[in-house]
Amino acid sequence: MKKLITSTFLLFSNFLLFAQETSEKTGIDQMIEEWFAPFSAKVTAIVFYSIPVGDKDVPIVLFVLILGALWFTLYNKFANIRLLGVALKATRGDYDEIDHHGADVMAGDPTPGGDVFETIQKEEVVGEVTHFQALTAALSATVGLGNIAGVAVAIAVGGPGATIWMILAGFLGMSTKLVEATLGVKYREVGKDGKIYGGPMYYLSKGLKGYKMGGFGKILAIFFAIMVVGGSFGGGNMFQANQAASQFKLLFNLQDSTWAGAGFGVFAAILVGLVIIGGIKRIGKITEKIVPFMAIIYVGAALIIIVLNFSVIPDAIVQIWNGAFEADAALGGLIGVLIVGFQRAAFSNEAGVGSASIAHAAVKTRYPASEGIVASIGPFVDTVIICTMTALVIIIMNIKTVGSLFAYGDVVNKEVLLNSTGQRIGGVDLTSVAFDAAIPNFSILLTIAVILFAFSSMLSWSYYGIQGWTYVFGRSRKTEITYKILFLLFVIIGSSASLDSVIDFSDAMIFAMVFPNVIGLIILAPQVRSEIDRYLIAIGHKKKKE
Repeated sequence: MKKLITSTFLLFSNFLLFAQETSEKTGIDQMIEEWFAPFSAKVTAIVFYSIPVGDKDVPIVLFVLILGALWFTLYNKFANIRLLGVALKATRGDYDEIDHHGADVMAGDPTPGGDVFETIQKEEVVGEVTHFQALTAALSATVGLGNIAGVAVAIAVGGPGATIWMILAGFLGMSTKLVEATLGVKYREVGKDGKIYGGPMYYLSKGLKGYKMGGFGKILAIFFAIMVVGGSFGGGNMFQANQAASQFKLLFNLQDSTWAGAGFGVFAAILVGLVIIGGIKRIGKITEKIVPFMAIIYVGAALIIIVLNFSVIPDAIVQIWNGAFEADAALGGLIGVLIVGFQRAAFSNEAGVGSASIAHAAVKTRYPASEGIVASIGPFVDTVIICTMTALVIIIMNIKTVGSLFAYGDVVNKEVLLNSTGQRIGGVDLTSVAFDAAIPNFSILLTIAVILFAFSSMLSWSYYGIQGWTYVFGRSRKTEITYKILFLLFVIIGSSASLDSVIDFSDAMIFAMVFPNVIGLIILAPQVRSEIDRYLIAIGHKKKKE
C-alpha cells in the first residue's frame, strides 16, 4: 500500500510538472483541444445524429428517451405518480421489515394470511446500503451542475417556456428510473467479498439471455460498460472538477493564476480518493449527509428569493406558459423550446441512461421493485423541484432587472451574453449572477454548493465507472486500484484545463448508453410489472388475486 501511495504521488507530481511546462509553451488546454477535438466531433456527430422536424434538427437519442419514458409511464399505469406515496414511505424505511420476514405461514399460526411479523424470520438481507443511501448516492450524481448550469443554458437558449418541458420530462423520467432500478436489483450479482455488482451490464446480459438473446445482450452490456467508464472520466469527473474549480477561482479572483486550477484539483483528488477507497458503503454514508445539506442550501436560497419576490411570480408564470406553447408563434419555435427543455432535463436527471441503476442495485432488499419505486423519486427531486427552482429564480430576476440580466436566445458557443456589461459567461456563472442580483454575495454560498454538487457527483460516478471497468477487465483489487488512480488523475486534469471537446465527447458517451439501455428496458418491462405487483402485495398495498 505504501508503494502504491508513493507511486500515485509521483505520478501526480510528474503530471503537474508536465502540465506547467506545457502551459508555458502552448497551453495544455489548447494542446489537448487540438488533439482531441476532431475525434470528439466525430463521436458526438454519431451519437447526436439528428433528423429534421419542421425547421429544427432533433437528435434521435432524444426521441428514444421521450418515447421510451412515455411508454413506460403508460405500460405501468402511471406508477410514477400513483405510487409516489409508497416511494416516500419506502425511502424512510417504513416497509423494511418485510425484507426480514417471509410470507410463508408458520406451523400453528392462528391467523394465517394475517400479520407479516408472525411469519418466518428470513436470513440476512443481501445488499450494502439502505434505500435512503442508495437514493442519495444516485441523486448525488444527478443533482449537480446540470441543475445549476444546465437549467441556465436551457432558459437562455429556449426562453422561459423551456421550464414546462423540463418539468414534463422530469415526470416521465420517473417511470424510466422505476424500470431500470428495479431491473438493476433483480439481476445484480454478489461477489465473494459481499460486494454488489449491478446495473445495465447485468440486466442486459442476464435478462436478455432469458429471452434467448444472450449474445445480443452481451454485446449491449459490453458497449454500455465501455461508455459508462468514459462517461465517468468525462462528464462525471472532468466537467464537475472544471466547473467547481472555475467557481472557486471566480470567487477568489484567481482566473489568471497558473496554479489555482491544478492546486484545487490536487486537493479535490485527495478528498475524493479518501472516500472512493471505501466503496459504495462509504459513498452512501457521505452522500446521505451531503445531498440533503446542499439541497437545503440551494433550494432554501431559491425559496427565499421566490418568496421575497412573490409579486413577480404571476408574470413569471405567464412568461413560462406563453413561452412553452407560443414560441415564435410557429411549429419550429415550439419544437425548439421542447427540445431544449427535454434535452437539459435528460442531461440533469439521466433517466434512461441507466447509470443510476448501478447505485440502486446495491440496496438491502429482497424486493427489486421496492428500490425501483424509491428510485422514481430521483427525477422528481432533481428536475421537477430543483431545476424548476433554478428556472424561477432566473426568470424572476430577469423580470425585475427589466431584461438587463441577459437576453433569451442570445447564446454564442454555449455562453450567454450579458447585456449590461457585454461580458460572456457560462451557465454556472449565469446562475450565480441571478442569485447575486437577489441576495448580495450569494456567490460565496453558491461556490460551496457547486463544490459540494461536483464532489458528490464525482463520488457516485466513480462507483459507476468502476462497475463498468470491472465488468470489462475483471474483478480484482489491482483492477479497482488501477481505475481509482486514473479517476483521481482526471480530477486534476479537469480542474486545470478547459476541455470543451472532451466534455462534448463525455456527454456523447453518456448518451450513447441510452440506446442499449432502453432496448433492454423495453424487452424486460414485463419483469418489472410483475415485480411491482409482488412488492405491493407484500406491503399490503394491493390484494393478491385468488
